Amino acid sequence: MSAGRHAYVTLVTNRDYAMGALALVRSLRLTGTQADIVVLHTGGVVADDLTPLAGLGARLILAELLPTSDAFNERHARARLHAEAPFTKGNKPAFHTPLDNFAKLRLWQLTEYEKCVFIDADALVLKNIDRLFGYPEFSAAPNVYETLADFHRLNSGVFVAAPSETTFAAMLEKLDRPGAFWKRTDQSFLQEFFPDWHGLPVFSNMLQYVWFNLPELWDWKSIAVVHYQYEKPWERDHPKAEKLKPLIDLWHAFHSGEGIPDIASLDNPAPAR
Repeated sequence: MSAGRHAYVTLVTNRDYAMGALALVRSLRLTGTQADIVVLHTGGVVADDLTPLAGLGARLILAELLPTSDAFNERHARARLHAEAPFTKGNKPAFHTPLDNFAKLRLWQLTEYEKCVFIDADALVLKNIDRLFGYPEFSAAPNVYETLADFHRLNSGVFVAAPSETTFAAMLEKLDRPGAFWKRTDQSFLQEFFPDWHGLPVFSNMLQYVWFNLPELWDWKSIAVVHYQYEKPWERDHPKAEKLKPLIDLWHAFHSGEGIPDIASLDNPAPAR
């Protein structure tokens, strides 16, 4: 398959995620990929925040929020969603707007591409992952960061998809059916829409909490993508900052483009006692 028919895609919904996307796009460029890099952005992102991404060669595409009903939007508003399904394992930052998450489904409208790999803007790619374009739709890594029992749940921070207007239309129909409530927004929806999802290796979407919850699973030489779920590395003095300092320092190196280390030379976390 031609690299011209492939794209890495991320979503930017505000200034904070534009910062994240800058580090992500730079990390992808450093892998030597020839695939397109597409940044879907919602209307609330100002041009100045997108300019650095264009400077790295990213293709910028406006992605309007989905045409969901008022009732759906009310059920998935931040305060309502977090009251109904509170996050108990970590803190979601104040700039996180759950309803925006569904805009990533517009990836399926990018029909100029045969295959896309979506990566959340709060992630870094540490080695070339072009092989993922050969995986079938829908492939995703498990949502493992606390216990191996979580292997049955997918994490939508990295997934492989085949754009199709037919699929997109079917998604919209299922997404906003009467009374629908997606506890973890797009993640819950995608797992139900693709019940027979294909599993990617956990190293294709290594969640940052593995660093201190399952340190024996962490191996820098194997990890392809680090995903900063919950607290973000650009937040100042967040509750897990001291525990995650090596990962935070790594993100800042990619964001600035200075002092990016040889990943294979990094120390793995100490085993749990």
